[in-house]
Amino acid sequence: MPRKYSGFFPSADKPEGPGQLSSPLQMLGWQSFFAQQISSDELAATPPVRVVEVHRNALHVIGADIDEAIPPRLDATVGDWILLDREHPAASRVLERKSLLKRRAPGTDRKVQLIAANIETAFVVSSCNQDFNIARLERYIAAAMEAEISPVIVLTKSDLVDDARSYADQARAISDLVPVVTLDARGEEPGEVLAEWCKTGQTVAFLGSSGVGKSTLTNALAGTQSIETQGIREDDAKGRHTTTRRQLHRVPGGCLVLDTPGMRELQLTDAASGIEDLFADLTELAAACRFRDCQHETEPGCAVQEAIRAGHLEPSRHRRWRKLKAEEAFNSASLSERRSRDKAFGKMVRGIMKQKKQTKGIPD
Repeated sequence: MPRKYSGFFPSADKPEGPGQLSSPLQMLGWQSFFAQQISSDELAATPPVRVVEVHRNALHVIGADIDEAIPPRLDATVGDWILLDREHPAASRVLERKSLLKRRAPGTDRKVQLIAANIETAFVVSSCNQDFNIARLERYIAAAMEAEISPVIVLTKSDLVDDARSYADQARAISDLVPVVTLDARGEEPGEVLAEWCKTGQTVAFLGSSGVGKSTLTNALAGTQSIETQGIREDDAKGRHTTTRRQLHRVPGGCLVLDTPGMRELQLTDAASGIEDLFADLTELAAACRFRDCQHETEPGCAVQEAIRAGHLEPSRHRRWRKLKAEEAFNSASLSERRSRDKAFGKMVRGIMKQKKQTKGIPD
């Protein structure tokens, strides 16, 4: 019997109305953006599947009537869509992504680590306790903005503090573009508060450090307790690692939820635009400085320093901005670029030392 492909090529990305069923692929987040990248002939030969888990030795993929493990590949991550070539899996094509969340991988080789692809909303989760950290929230938000993922700050454990409003006020001061919600991660509240972003066919991700409630929130949306959770340490409110790998979960209502392990560090790379968007006020101020190469320290005519003196800009926000910009520039420079800079610097130093020796009459 001929296979029907109408569901693979949706005419719109909007969820269908109540009582209507989406196609299996639409339920997995399939959209016209991906359909436009392939032909019906490709579709028949290489069916699209979505990566829902990455293991060391395999990728777990799901598609229409497909649920299996395929060989791993370095260019694929959780959330990717792949055209599966069953005869030659290594030849399977990863489709162009709508979004890609990444970071500089831990270690000294400066490699880029892919975190997740094709995410619509990133819930940046923090607890209303000692875990709350403005600089950490800014890192996650800048990474999401760079990836063109809509960030939402989610503050958990609001029931354990006397004044959760102060935490929410600090979070709202980060950016006017980022919504802030406070909730109890347990029970029905997450489903009600986050419903605006968790619609049929949408893919959302919970990001944040360990112990802030990411797995608890995923369980709440799924209506189960299938994902193991652990409490925080009482002495310092630090979380314990529960989730050990990134995994997409399908939950009632058609939303897909990515639960991620807590990241001890999120080093930004290739995120200049995300930092500019997050610190839009500082970017605008910097454009008004007298000198184009102003470092915003002691230069005359610095609009940023003037805003600090006038009390319009917090010095701490300025310091975090400069730190993120410097880190991003360093991490984004390729290894060859850094070697070239180091080589040029070394040559300059040797030239200066040689000139000093000649001035003092010291033979080489």
